[in-house]
Order: sequence, then structure tokens, then C-alpha cells
Amino acid sequence: MRLLLLASLRAQTGNATTAARIQNHLHAAGHICVLKDAFMYESPTEIANLTSTDKFDAALAIHLYKGGRLLQGSRIPFGIIFGGTDVNEDIKCEEKHRVMGAVLGEARFAVAFTVKMKELAAAEWPDARKKIYVQTQGIKTTPSETFDWYRFLQNADIPTDTGSLHMFLLICGLRRVKDPLYLVDVFSDWHRKDPSVHLGIIGPAVDPLFTSEVTEKVKRAPGVHLLQEMPQDDLHAAMKRCFAVVNSSISEGMSAAILEAMDLDIPVLARNIPGNAAIIKHKETGLLFSDPQIRRKEKSTSLKLESLAVSAVSDRRGLRVLSRPDSPVFFRDSLTSSQKTPSSDHMGPE
Repeated sequence: MRLLLLASLRAQTGNATTAARIQNHLHAAGHICVLKDAFMYESPTEIANLTSTDKFDAALAIHLYKGGRLLQGSRIPFGIIFGGTDVNEDIKCEEKHRVMGAVLGEARFAVAFTVKMKELAAAEWPDARKKIYVQTQGIKTTPSETFDWYRFLQNADIPTDTGSLHMFLLICGLRRVKDPLYLVDVFSDWHRKDPSVHLGIIGPAVDPLFTSEVTEKVKRAPGVHLLQEMPQDDLHAAMKRCFAVVNSSISEGMSAAILEAMDLDIPVLARNIPGNAAIIKHKETGLLFSDPQIRRKEKSTSLKLESLAVSAVSDRRGLRVLSRPDSPVFFRDSLTSSQKTPSSDHMGPE
């Protein structure tokens, strides 16, 4: 079968990575899969001409709006793979909501990475519930064996002469929905108290205006570094050497960076949003936080603002998070009262 796969193909973005993996699996199954960047086309007419000229048998699109809108009225059968921002953010726009509903109505099937994502889509378009299938993402990490960690640190102006470096990586395309500025101030404050702590923000400049905002903010934030994007193999190698990977997104479909960190046995600290909570079990396979700070009750003192002290230790069975007063990771414990266990009561939000 000859398949067309439409997606946003900007390098080092989640959609491009997902599209490449789908293409590889389809090729391995004996099909021909041709990737096309959705942003290269303006209308369904252009895609209709493409599918006719190149004799495609069927099509797939990642993202119900960005890719799906181009398949409206398609002459060939097609399926949709939810991207995350389509179901989480774009449904708030009346026009996009209308278009996405029409696309979903025409699609033969749709794929959601999580049950939560399926339920969100089904709540908006109930008639499509039976055609939405849940299929979690698969990932593969390929860390470079020649990656030079010390040169990487030097290029970022991070000291390499300390054995106690705590390097955190925030991996995301620079756009508002990823909210990389959410943690800048608290990391910078932490760095002032403990110079071994550094945050590196790394990813492509998807939104030029917002990238300028991030650049200016980081310039005024000691201990926080805006790093050059790099090939995926090098990025995986850098992840292996960092202390933890953090995620501060406002919304996610399913974060490839989190999955890759888990595959590399690297601790993960992520904002408590549905896409992240679907793949992280709090204090077992990672930490979920709802606020950069925490208030903690000491036996002999009144409530006060201070850092949450935990140690994130990974092993082959997943991430174990152990309370330890000498290891400064400061994110708020996001368990609700109904989820708390006796051992976590002292860490709950005020």
C-alpha cells in the first residue's frame, strides 16, 4: 500500500519525531509511506491533486487541525492521529473546532495516545467515539557514543570542574504551550543558593517572537541556559548525563522527551497535566508538580515556604523517589487528598 503521511515536520519537534517513527514501522511492514510537511500546503485541493498524481492508496495525518484539515473531501480513505494541542488547545477556537469536527466525521479512524485524550475528543464529538482507538506511543533512544559532555557544558558556560553538578534539561520547542519560562525564576533562585544547580532549555525556535522573550528572560537568570538544538543522538547522550529531565508544558499529547528520558533511566519531573499524568505515576515513575514551590510543615516550626527535599534515583524497574533532606529538588507534591498515602502526608500542598 502507498500511504501519504501529513505532519508538521520541523526538525527536533515531537510531531516530526513521531512521524518518522510511524514511517519506519510502515516501511518495516512492507508499505510505502511518504512524509509531507503539512505547512507546505494551503488547501485540501493541493493534497487532492497530490494524492491523485502520486497514486496514493490512503493517507494519515498527525494533528486533527494542522494535518487533518488538508484531507477534507479526500478522494482516498484517511485516518487521524491526535497531536495533543488539537484536542487540548485548538478546540477552544470556534472555527478550528468546526473544521476538526468535520475532519473527524470523514476519517475512517482516529488514534489517541491516551485514554484521557480519547475521552476529551469523544466529549466534543460523541458520534466519533467508536472510531477513536487508544494506542500509546513507542520510542527508541539512540545516544551517541562520541558525544562530548564536557565540551557541551563548556559551550553553555557551565562549570565542568565540579563533581556535584546537578544539570536539569527542559527539552521543548520554544512556543507558549510548552511554557519554558514557568521554571526560570525558581531555578535561578535555586542556583543562587546552590551554584551546582543548572537548568538547560533546549529545542527549536518554533515561535520567533516567543523565542526572543525566552532569550531576554534567560539573560537575566543566572544558572539558566538557552542551549543550541542538536541532533537527536547527541540529545539522547546529553540526557543520559543530566541529573533529571523536566517538563513544564501547559498541555501535552504524550511527551516524547519524557518517554525518552524514561527509556534512558533518567529521572523525570513534570507538570501535572493530563498528558503527563497519563504516563507518570507520581513518586513511582516520576514526580508530578503543580507549582514550582512547596510549603512544608516541620514538627517544631510553623508553616513556611521552603524547598521540597527529595532524591530521584532511577533503576531498570523505573524511577524511585526517596525523601532525603540533603538532596534539593523543589517541586510541589501534587497528590490530592484522595490520592495521598501516609508516607506522603508531610509533603502535600498547603
